[in-house]
Formats: sequence, structure tokens, C-alpha cells
Amino acid sequence: MQYNLQKGKMTAKEVFGMKTSSKNKANYITIMGILAIVLIIFSATPIGSIPIGPLCITLNVIPVAIAGVILGRLGGSIMGGVFGLLSFLQCFGIGVPSSFGAILLENNVFFAFIVCVVSRVLAGFLTGCVKNLLRKKVNPYVVSLITGFSAAFLNTLFFMTSLVLLFGQTDYLQHMMGEQNVFIFICNFVGINAVVEMFTATAVTGIICTALYKSKLIDVNNASNQLA
Repeated sequence: MQYNLQKGKMTAKEVFGMKTSSKNKANYITIMGILAIVLIIFSATPIGSIPIGPLCITLNVIPVAIAGVILGRLGGSIMGGVFGLLSFLQCFGIGVPSSFGAILLENNVFFAFIVCVVSRVLAGFLTGCVKNLLRKKVNPYVVSLITGFSAAFLNTLFFMTSLVLLFGQTDYLQHMMGEQNVFIFICNFVGINAVVEMFTATAVTGIICTALYKSKLIDVNNASNQLA
């Protein structure tokens, strides 16, 4: 890093160590746009949910994981926010309606926003943190797998934690919990779905990001993977 003596300050690239080429920046922006469109399609149609017997596996967390791989904390936060906002709109019946979300709205709109949006932004941010922590220590393809798993795990963790903390005393959740303690309730609520979603997110994120690496749409050696 060199100090810019003429301007008397360090440039943005020098401060943040940006080495991303214009081509890579364009690739990242394009991929992020595609991921946002995919999330919109997932939220507006049944495509984002895969019925497997009695289970229903959601795919919305996969674009968040891929964004985390591409842009670290920035990408994870942005796509987590998109995921959360679309989920919040579903509570109002926009897209694929969420009856569960509608019940949360009836109890407290602000708390519903935190559960749907804030928890997803936080999960996306930490997913990017996982990627950034591992990128210099682990093979990039393995990083993709771990990031995919982290996105699904953190999404479930923060969604359920905020749900229990903010709505745990409501009649609706109390009725659902019955005589169970909180831990048993969470395990029963997320059930096998969460396990399958984590496996799916891990596998699909690994496959897609490996393809992006091999096609050189993502610079594997890019230290920061930032847009600016």
C-alpha cells in the first residue's frame, strides 16, 4: 500500500486493497443481478419450494450463499436483504402468500419485519464473513461448500432465534409449543426440512460456484472480491 503524496491521502483502492479488474466487477454485478432475479422468481412462484414427500425444501438461501462467495460480507448482506424483503412481502400476500407470515403480521408488524428481513441480512453478512475467513486457508471449491452450508444454517438459526425471542409469548406460538421446551420446539419446527435444506444449499452452491470459478467469471485469487 502506498501513500498518495500528491493528494495527501490514500485512494479507495489503496485503503481497501482493491485488485478487482473492471471485467470482474462487471461479472460480479451481472451475477448479483441474476441472483436477485432468481430470488424474485423463487418468491413469486412455487419454483423456490421443492416438495419431497411431506417435506418442502426452500431454495431461497442458495442465492444468498452464492453472493457470499462472490462478494463476501457485501454480497451476503445485499442478497440476504433481498431475500428478507421478498419474504416480508409474502406476509402481505405478495408473491407466494405465507399464512405463517400473515399471522406474525397480525401480532406485530415491526417484529415480523425483524424476523423476515433483519435476521436474513445478518445471516447473509455472517455467511460472507465465513467465506472471507476461509478464502486464504482453504481450497476455493471447499470454501463454496462450507459457505453454502453456513448460509442455510445461519438462516435457520437467526430466523428461529428471532421468532422465539419476539413471538415466544404470543398465544399462537405458545399453542404451537405446548408443553415442549424451546429447544425441542425448534428441533420439531424446523425438523428434517432444515437438514435437507442445508445439504441442498451446500451441494448446489458448491456446484454453481465451481462452474463460475472454472469459467473465470469469478477471480479465485481475488483477495477482496469487492465491487467498488
